[in-house]
Amino acid sequence: MSTLISIVVVLIVVFFVLRATIRVVPQQRAWVVERLGRYHVTLQPGLNLIVPFIDRIAYRFDMRELPMEVPAQICISLDNTTMTVDGVLYVQITDAVKAAYGSSNPFNAVIQLAQTSMRSEIGKLHLDAALSSRQLLNAAVAEAVDEAALNWGVKVLRYEIKDITPPAEIIRAMELQITAEREKRAIIAKSEGQRQQQINTSEGQRQQEINIADGRRQAEILRAEGEAQAIALVAEATAKAITTIGTAAREPGGIEALQMQIAKDYIEKWGNLAKASTSLVIPADLGNVGALVSTALAIVQKNGATPATKG
Repeated sequence: MSTLISIVVVLIVVFFVLRATIRVVPQQRAWVVERLGRYHVTLQPGLNLIVPFIDRIAYRFDMRELPMEVPAQICISLDNTTMTVDGVLYVQITDAVKAAYGSSNPFNAVIQLAQTSMRSEIGKLHLDAALSSRQLLNAAVAEAVDEAALNWGVKVLRYEIKDITPPAEIIRAMELQITAEREKRAIIAKSEGQRQQQINTSEGQRQQEINIADGRRQAEILRAEGEAQAIALVAEATAKAITTIGTAAREPGGIEALQMQIAKDYIEKWGNLAKASTSLVIPADLGNVGALVSTALAIVQKNGATPATKG
């Protein structure tokens, strides 16, 4: 019975010794081992052996990227305006030894440094610039914290501002300013539209009047050209008729036919004149039809003979 108890005790001791000797480190972890109170080694992921009761695991670090909330704080801008700023800091431990012995609490040190850097950067800007320069503030804070955190074995990957909250009075004033600016732009846009509309209307009326004037001018020109062509054609036809009459008068029997036609036309015109009026004044020499016919024939012969002589 005592032998069995001894075996059990030995097995228990061996189990605890092996448990204290064998260490399995998970992936993306780093364990710092101290031997007799001094730094000895950093255990890497996988199976590791240490000396029990002499070595101890003093620090366990997660080597993955860690997001940390940066608490809200009150900052004062260059124009003495207070605002509340908070953010998120993304860090990663790159050196387990420095993280263990460079600072008692590297994560808290990084957060404190991020807050002080943000207060310093906002103090350089006016309120409007601070509200519109988030990207610049993020880069400036990340750079400042990363430079100081190298001694702590921490790499600052990036910093992101979550909220920048000015006082309620400033927010109301900004809303009123934005509303006034929008109304101003709307009034300017409306006036510009009315101005452009008036310009377009006047340009259209001007072009319409120009088109009407051009149309009238073209019509007058065409009418004048038509009348000129008509007069020229009538004159040409009259000249041809007179030439034809003169030529016919020189033919045998032409004079007699011409005399008869003139006498007939003369009597017909007087007859029509008598029908159109109730009173008629007859010339004294109306009975001398032969004299009138002779005068007309002399004119016809004169006009008709000229072309023949030229020919």
